[in-house]
Formats: sequence, structure tokens, C-alpha cells
Amino acid sequence: MRLLLFSDLHLERTFSGLRDGVRQARRDGLRACLRQIVELAATLRVDALCCGGDLFEQERHRPDTANLLRDAFARLDPMPVYLAPGNHDWLAPESLYLRTRWSPNVHVFTQPRLTPVELADGLTLWGAAHHSPTNTPGFLDDFRVDRAGVHLALFHGAEQGRVSVRDASQLRHAPFRATQIGEAGLHYAMLGHFHAPRDEPDHVYPGNPEPLAFGETGVRGPVEITVDEQGRVRTRWHPVAATQLPDVPVDLTGVTHADQVRERVEAALVGVKGIVRVILRGEVDQDVDVDVRRLERPAHLDDWVVLADQVQYGFDLEALAAEQTVRGAFVRAVQADPELTEGQRRAVLLTGLRAFAGREDLEVA
Repeated sequence: MRLLLFSDLHLERTFSGLRDGVRQARRDGLRACLRQIVELAATLRVDALCCGGDLFEQERHRPDTANLLRDAFARLDPMPVYLAPGNHDWLAPESLYLRTRWSPNVHVFTQPRLTPVELADGLTLWGAAHHSPTNTPGFLDDFRVDRAGVHLALFHGAEQGRVSVRDASQLRHAPFRATQIGEAGLHYAMLGHFHAPRDEPDHVYPGNPEPLAFGETGVRGPVEITVDEQGRVRTRWHPVAATQLPDVPVDLTGVTHADQVRERVEAALVGVKGIVRVILRGEVDQDVDVDVRRLERPAHLDDWVVLADQVQYGFDLEALAAEQTVRGAFVRAVQADPELTEGQRRAVLLTGLRAFAGREDLEVA
């Protein structure tokens, strides 16, 4: 049995922070990615196409999104298509999943618990749906297969081994432990939710097939999953992304005037295409005006975002604090303030010292 799994396409994502035309192009790119996935399934002649949730964004879909999805999956008929709603495309009463007239080959898992579908003799697929955007309990809690054979699962959930303390909110989205897969009698779990790809002996996260955020790394995209009669699994990845959103760091250390900022940015972007995030860093002379608004986007880029919050300025704070001036008093007061974090202290000092110097670039990220 060969299956093709994808997840986290997020059709109709907003892509805030980009220019209007580029945002629309990125949303169109997600639709093109869906077509590529369907064409890949047809080319590979897999036995079924599976989606692990967040196929679209429930609150943002266009009027024609339902027709787009219906027609895309209908092209594969009679190849089965199995859809397991996630937390962004959760099964609301007005959900596209319920309002769309799907072709006969499409099966939407609608229950908030794992329910079975027979893929072949002795091979069962268990799937479930999120019924709310948050606080969905774990689908593997108190679950156990009730029949013989090989068992696969398809759902959108957060494996707890991947969740850090700062990402604890992810545990509101069908949390589970990897050990629960085998304990439940399942041989393998096909999952959605985490955008970083992961390939483990008993489960897989394919990751978002088209980039959604800057700096995403790792091979991601639809995963071809081959299952033998004993439940052993082999995986093969098929990248389909047409767009990249790379981070381009630019070291400004030693820069003494604004033209050098522009020159270093231009040099770093030679040969880079698409939509990029330029991250300025390093220590520059105190007299340099690193104003991202003065930088012009190179014509060969579709769009860019420029960040300067990692730039350090070469103020001699020790000498300034020794001054018997209003500026010196300001520096001493900020340095002595116990309520400020180091990041806040730097921002206040930089903004204030710029103001004392009569500069207009007061805003600090």
C-alpha cells in the first residue's frame, strides 16, 4: 500500500507584513501548490492521498475555495482522498468540509475521536477531526484498536516531545506522546500541525509544503509512505515548493556611514531571488544612521522585510555616564533602573542618545 501524505497547506493565509500584491501572489502560490500535490499523487499512482489538517484557514477562505478543493480532489477519482480537519480548518457548523459537495472518492473524518476506514483487507486507517480551534483533547487518550491487522492513524496533533516550555500553548491542539502510538495498537501515525518536518520510525510530520514564514529550513512537502503487510513503513519525500522565503544576514560591523550599509546589503543579495528577510547585525559607529526606510529594494527581489533590531551602536557608555551633563544623568539613570531588562535598557539608551544627538531615527525595534 502506498499513500501520499501532506498537511498544513494553509490556503488563504494572510501573509501580513508583505506588500498587497505580493500577499495575493503568495496566496495564489498556495493554490498552485495544491495542484502540484494532486498532480504528484496522480503521477505516482499512489493508493490514496491523505491530508493531516490545516488544509485551509477557516476564518479566511475565499468564496471559491470550496469549488477549488472539490475540483482538485475530483481529478483523482477514483483514487481515495482522506481529510482530517485540524485546528485552523476545524469542523465548525459552517465548515467548508460540511458545505462542499465532494466527489465520491473524498472521505472527510468528522468525528472528534479516531474512527476506522478499511484501506485494504487487513489494513485500517483511523482518522479524527478537530471540532474547535483550541483545547482539543488528545485523540490517543484512552484509544485502542479493536481489530486485527495493520493500523495507521491520520490526525492533526501536537507530539509532546517536540513542545518546549515557551510553546506550551501547542498542547491545546490534540496533544499526545509518541509512546501512545504503539500502546494504542497503531503501527504508524501520519500527522499534521508542526510545520518543521519530522520523520520517525512510528510517525511523520511532512511539514508545510509551501513556505509560510521566513527562515524555514529542512526538506518538507508531501511524503510517499509505503506500508507492507507487517506494518513496516518506508518514506520518501517529494518537495513541491515553488517559493522560498530565505533569511539573509548582513554583518554591518565596522560601518561608519550610511552608504556602506546600502553597499553591504546589496552585496549580500547578489544572486538571491524571491521574498527575503534581511537581518542587519553587528556594531556600527555611533554616528551611522541605520534607517531601513532609506534602503531601496533591489529590482530582482519580489519583496523583502528588513530588520535592524540586532544592530549595535558604538556609544562609549562609560564615558557618557561620567559626563556632568543632562545626557550623562540620563545614561546613569537608565543603567541603574532595576525594572528594565537588558533589551529594554539598550532600546531606551539608544533612543535617548539619538534624541540628544538631534537624530530623527529614534525608533528602535
